[in-house]
Amino acid sequence: MSTKAYILIETDVGKSRDVAGALRVLDGVVTVDAVTGPYDIITVIEAPDLNSVGDKVTSQIHTINGIARTVTCLSIGGP
Repeated sequence: MSTKAYILIETDVGKSRDVAGALRVLDGVVTVDAVTGPYDIITVIEAPDLNSVGDKVTSQIHTINGIARTVTCLSIGGP
């Protein structure tokens, strides 16, 4: 069973489109949605386990030019 996480992303001004494009090509990215509110993009990722989610966020997502900050929310399953 894989681990799913929602990554809430705040981008630098004018960088949302570039960041979204860079996210879409990463392995394990399920969705990339531009949103309104305090965050600019919400992306859903899946990885084999919690450690893999952490590795993906720190080594692949945080290194994308134009990302100001992120918040990672782990899915705990449905009702």
